[in-house]
Amino acid sequence: MDFTAEIENNVRLALSEDVGSGDLTASLIPAEGSATATVISRQGAVLCGTEWFEACFRELSPQIHVRWLAEDGETIRNGQILCEISGNARALLSGERTALNFLQLLSGVTTQTRHYVDAVAGTGATIVDTRKTLPGLRLAQKYAVKCGGGMNHRLGLYDGILIKENHIIAAGGIGPALRTAEKIAPPGVFIQIEVETLEDLRMALDAGAKLILLDNFDLDGLWEAVILNARLTNKGAVLEASGGITLENVRAVAKTGVDRISVGSLTKNIRAVDLSMRFSAHI
Repeated sequence: MDFTAEIENNVRLALSEDVGSGDLTASLIPAEGSATATVISRQGAVLCGTEWFEACFRELSPQIHVRWLAEDGETIRNGQILCEISGNARALLSGERTALNFLQLLSGVTTQTRHYVDAVAGTGATIVDTRKTLPGLRLAQKYAVKCGGGMNHRLGLYDGILIKENHIIAAGGIGPALRTAEKIAPPGVFIQIEVETLEDLRMALDAGAKLILLDNFDLDGLWEAVILNARLTNKGAVLEASGGITLENVRAVAKTGVDRISVGSLTKNIRAVDLSMRFSAHI
C-alpha cells in the first residue's frame, strides 16, 4: 500500500494542531538561519516512523535534508544516533516536536509488536492487530505493527466481515449469519465469525466457517477448540484467539495450536519510545 497521501494528511493535521498560525518562539531565530541536529535514542527499541518524521520537516521547508543511520524495523540501542538533519533553523525548531511525536509513537507500536512476536517464536502462531487504534492514525499504527513482525487484521469496517455476538442474534443464528455474509461479501473480502463456546464453534464449523475468532477462551478451551477443528475439518478453519492476551500468557496461548492471536494492546496501550533531538550548530 502506498502511504504517501496518508502520511501527508497525518502530518498536515498534526502541524496545524501544533504550529497553528505560526511558531512564535522560532521567531527568535533569523529567518534565513540554518542548523544541523541529530536524533538520539534514549532506550533500546525498534525504530518506526521515519517517513512521517521526514514529512514533518518537508512540509515546513522542502530543502531540509535528513540522513538516516537506521531504518524502520531495525533494532536500536540506547545512545544510538538515528539520523542527522540539516536545513532552515526555524523549520527544524517548529517541526521538532511533531516529528518526534510520530517517531516515538510508531516506534512504540513496533517495539511492542516485536516483543509479542518474539514471545511466540517457533510456535507457528501469528500476532495480529485490531481496530483499537488512535483516531486518525490507523494506517500509521498498522504499518508499525507490520514493521514489528505482526500481521494486520482488517483496516476498517469496509474491507472485512467480522460477525460478532449481536450480529449473530440479529441475523437469527450462526448458520444464517454466515450464509448471508457469503451472499453479500465482495470478492476478496474475508468472513470471520466470533464464537464464545465450544458449541458455538461446532455450529460455525458445521456451517462452513473458514476463519473463526475464539473470544475469551481459557487455555483448556483453546486446546479443545484446536482438537475439535482438527477432528471435524482436518484443521480446515483458521482459529484466532482473542481477549485477555498479555506478554505473560501469549506463549501459552500460542502453544495450544491456534493459528493467530489478536492483541489490542499492540496499538492501544502504547508507551512512546524515548528519543531526543539535539542541535549541534546554527548560523
